[in-house]
Amino acid sequence: MRKLLTILAITGLLFLGTVQNSYAITTVQTEQAAETATESKTFHQILKQRFIEGGPFFMGIVLITLILGLAIAIERIIYLNMASTNTNKLVGNIEEALSSGGVEAAKEVCRNTKGPVASIFYQGLDRMDEGVEQAEKAVVSYGGVQMGLLEKNISWISLFIALAPMLGFMGTVIGMIGAFDAIEAANDISPGVVAGGIKVALLTTVFGLIVAIILQIFYNYIISKVDSIVNSMEDASISLVDLLIRHKK
Repeated sequence: MRKLLTILAITGLLFLGTVQNSYAITTVQTEQAAETATESKTFHQILKQRFIEGGPFFMGIVLITLILGLAIAIERIIYLNMASTNTNKLVGNIEEALSSGGVEAAKEVCRNTKGPVASIFYQGLDRMDEGVEQAEKAVVSYGGVQMGLLEKNISWISLFIALAPMLGFMGTVIGMIGAFDAIEAANDISPGVVAGGIKVALLTTVFGLIVAIILQIFYNYIISKVDSIVNSMEDASISLVDLLIRHKK
């Protein structure tokens, strides 16, 4: 009888141990499955979820600033890349044209070349019959016009850079007000009551800062591109004036 009880006790212990192990394995598998499900979310799904949690109003406004800022930035980048010209090659072609065919041949070279530098050269050559001094004034004046075209709409990008974090901070303030309203309504300061408002506040701030950072990178690239083109324009204008003086002699 004792042996039977001992055998039953040992069997029971083994059974309980097996059940506990099975439960532990099942729990671990469930947790791993949940983690896998969380990890299987794509970046787009996570971004969409956070966007919805942040509230459609302020998150939508910040998204509009991002879209408009990127649209202007892309348009400026395309324009500036098309405006870039090999000024050394252009100056060489104009020098050759002045030597072989005169001013009209040099103007034809400018007409067949794209970019602000060629347009400035054409204006200078077009005033050549009035003297080198007038040609130089035309180059300087039209250079200012071309600089304005290069910098067109860039101020809007800087505006969106300033607006995005401001709108995010405004969403933060409104989210905090909502959290305090929830505390007042529930007459409780438990984490569950205020978590929703604080979450909205933080998400709008983060999204606004991300938009500002993205647009700031594009803005700095555009500014550096404009400065590079302007420097090339100034150097090429000096070279053109020198060419005109030599050709006049």
